[in-house]
Formats: sequence, C-alpha cells, structure tokens
Amino acid sequence: MKRALALLLAVSAAFATEAADKSIVLIAGTPSHGKAEHEFRAGALLLSDCLAKIPGIRPTVVSNGWPDDVSVLLSADAVLLFADGGSGHPAIKPERLKLLDGLAAKGVGIGTAHYGVEVPAGEPGFAMLRWTGGYFEMFWSVNPTWTARFDRFPEHAVTRGVKPFQMHDEWYYHMRFAPGLEGITPILSVVPPKETVGANGPHSGNPFVRAEVARGEAQTLMWTYDRPASRGGGRGFGFTGGHYHKSWGDDNFRKLVLNALVWIAKGDVPADGIPSTVTQEQLRKNLDPK
Repeated sequence: MKRALALLLAVSAAFATEAADKSIVLIAGTPSHGKAEHEFRAGALLLSDCLAKIPGIRPTVVSNGWPDDVSVLLSADAVLLFADGGSGHPAIKPERLKLLDGLAAKGVGIGTAHYGVEVPAGEPGFAMLRWTGGYFEMFWSVNPTWTARFDRFPEHAVTRGVKPFQMHDEWYYHMRFAPGLEGITPILSVVPPKETVGANGPHSGNPFVRAEVARGEAQTLMWTYDRPASRGGGRGFGFTGGHYHKSWGDDNFRKLVLNALVWIAKGDVPADGIPSTVTQEQLRKNLDPK
C-alpha cells in the first residue's frame, strides 16, 4: 500500500513538473537570401538547443513558416516569428491573424526577430501592435547594415547578464510603435550614424528618419511589450538583428533573445540571464542549402 502510494505521488509530481514547463514554439521561415543570411531554421534550432538545457523550458521548432498542425501553438506559452516579412510574412493570412489574436488574448507571449518584425500596414500592422507593441512599416522604418555598439541597458529581466557589446548586422530602426509607447520598454537603443539614412524608398530613409538622426535621437533596435490587461496581459518583444547567422555566436547578442523568449513565456530569467554556449561547429549546423 505504501509502495503504491509512493509511486502515485512520484507520478503525480512528474506530471505536475511537466505541466509547469513553459512551451516555447519557434516558427522558422523558409530559405531566404544568401548563404549564412536569414538562416531562420538554423537560428531557431540553435536557440532551441540552448533553451532545451534550461529546466522547465520545452522548446519546439516549426520549419517552413507555419505548422501543418496548429495544435502545437494551442499549448504554447510563447511563440517566436523568425521568418521573411512584408507581404510574405507567415502570420498575416486572416485565419492565422485570428489564431494568434486568440492566443495573445489568453496571455501567450509573441516575439518577432529580424525580418519577422515587418508586416504590411493595415490589419497585419494593427495585429502586431496588439501582440508586440511595434513593427517595421514600409516607407517609415529603415533597414541599414551597420555596426551598432551597445554600452548601456535598462534594468529589465531581458537584459540580465548582458554585457556591453557591438555587432555588425542589418539593424532595423524607426519602428511604428503603439501610441504613446505605452507598455513598451526600449531594450537596445543607440544613435545611428548618419550614413545609415539613405534615399527615400520602401526600406530606406525618409524625411522623418533623416531629421531624427540629424538631431542625434536614439533609435530602438529591440523592445519589450507588456500588454494591457484588457488584451490578455501577455508579453511581447521585437528584435531587429539576426540577418547574419554568425551573430548568434556572440554570447550577449544570443542572451538577449534567450532571455526575451523565457520572459514572454512568463518563465524565470535568472540574475545572470539564460546561460548558453555555442561553438563554431554548432553555428555551421543546419544551414539551408543555397
């Protein structure tokens, strides 16, 4: 009797532990751009390997832009969209917007990385504002490639353990944000060099951007979003880096996104952030054939 009771308690404890795990689904887009650029699948798998080593975190990678079986999303605590954006963004089909809206209303975290932060203006843009607080809007935001240096960070769970670093990447900025920046915390903010503002175009400079850069105004390259209780009280983030796959080899670059993923899943981010190590051999794994 005692042995049976002990077994029952052990099984119950195991189920309780499993139920408490935070499920993070990383949606990786289809192959895009040149070799070692826009490596959505390889990047998602790399982040997943790091997350899998964290007790209480259960990552799942979905390849090719969207799951064939959306039930994997229905049990998620957080979803990352790391894929091509614009008119080809995997989340902007009406039925998918509706699905993600429903998840967000239940408090599911939603994060976007690199091109995944860009959606068309209109309903897709409004949806992204509801989920993450901001997005890249054509003819408003810009996508220059440059070396950004980050010396200071706000006090936030996402910045725990992150040390000053610099990274050459395609850092987008001048996002379209929620009115009054309500609920938004800029995580990476710098003053871009003037040469990052070019001629007008759907992904280049515009008079507003040129004026702000000329005035030396800091631009936000990564942000977090605390949704209001009326929208489910969940969390979101946007991270504009990640064009070059090699960037994930930087401990601080990588830690920011790992911290953010755990944070939007409402998991515990330790005082020194989410620990991880990545070797050059690991960086070379799972690259798309291009």
